[in-house]
Amino acid sequence: MSMKYPFLDLKDVNLPYMEEMIEAATRVIRSGRYIGGEEVERFEHSLAELTSTRYAVGVSNGLDALRLILKSYVELGVMNAGDEVIVPANTYIASVLAISDAGLKPVLVDVDIRTMNIDTSLIEAAITSKTKAIMTVHLYGRVAWDETLADVARRHGLKVIEDCAQAIGARSTTAGLNGSVQAGSLGDAAAFSFYPTKNVGALGDAGAVVTNDETLARTVKALTNYGSDRRYHNIYCGYNCRLDPIQAAMLSVKLPHTDEENADRFARALAYSRTISRQDIVTPLLSRSVNDNVWHQYVIRVLDGKRDLLQQRLASAGVGTDIHYATPPHRQPCYAGLPHGPLPVTERLAEEILSLPIGPGTSVKDAAEIAEIINGIEL
Repeated sequence: MSMKYPFLDLKDVNLPYMEEMIEAATRVIRSGRYIGGEEVERFEHSLAELTSTRYAVGVSNGLDALRLILKSYVELGVMNAGDEVIVPANTYIASVLAISDAGLKPVLVDVDIRTMNIDTSLIEAAITSKTKAIMTVHLYGRVAWDETLADVARRHGLKVIEDCAQAIGARSTTAGLNGSVQAGSLGDAAAFSFYPTKNVGALGDAGAVVTNDETLARTVKALTNYGSDRRYHNIYCGYNCRLDPIQAAMLSVKLPHTDEENADRFARALAYSRTISRQDIVTPLLSRSVNDNVWHQYVIRVLDGKRDLLQQRLASAGVGTDIHYATPPHRQPCYAGLPHGPLPVTERLAEEILSLPIGPGTSVKDAAEIAEIINGIEL
């Protein structure tokens, strides 16, 4: 059926930028430069500026961005096969895939039921002599950073890798390791995804690594291009993970509008939170500031086992929804043998969470109307 309130329509996302994107695409086609070059460099410079970092390296997608950070640390001897990386259990599987793909061991830590991000009070107990890093995931656009995480990382000498796939433009209320508050510069390195559905999305796959570490940036750059530091000179067994100039050009059009897009999402989130008034639904914590959650998703919790029923009835009322994510990584077949302790909050969330429309095709008025529909549904 045709949804009156679709979950996300990518045509709505890109329509405001259509003319500029056509001009940018034409510029790339006419340039004759289809790998690397000025378009990629321009985008990298802008992203480094946005994230308050010294270096940005455009890569093929968000998963590769995470993989390349970890592979670089392995190549540099900072980490070795079998070392452990702490990661929240409630995340998209890409966070965990990147760890195991680098020959490292994911150590799953449960999450805070209020923020749905890593419970930083549980991190220290998960540290062993093999622990080399913490991967903090700013899930749904909410910054996953506090003084506890920073203190644990400093005292134990751990690298902190940010998974910023859903959090471009977000800012922490607590300073990062180097004093910055910008997501992407809170830890030692960060990975971004520009998948078309993100707050800033490409017209296909795209990603980036940002860091203040010149050696790490140089290693990532080499690994993206077959492990070469110059033409036909390969210092690593690398990959082909480069960012295409056409995608870089599209992202350069949209990147300057990041704060505007995030502010619009905050307005929709506010409309939902002010209007939904059911005892059996928990709305997400509102931001402490406009930017500490950039609302990539607006995720409610539906209590008493009624999530699937609510989703069905919303669909019947013309409201599109989604679940991010119904099956956590440790319940996926590919990680059936992954050892882990009890993860009660993650498993509870998998049964309760439901994402409501919050993208550019949903107006503040739409959000309020969807909330009233939710209030009126009998479960």
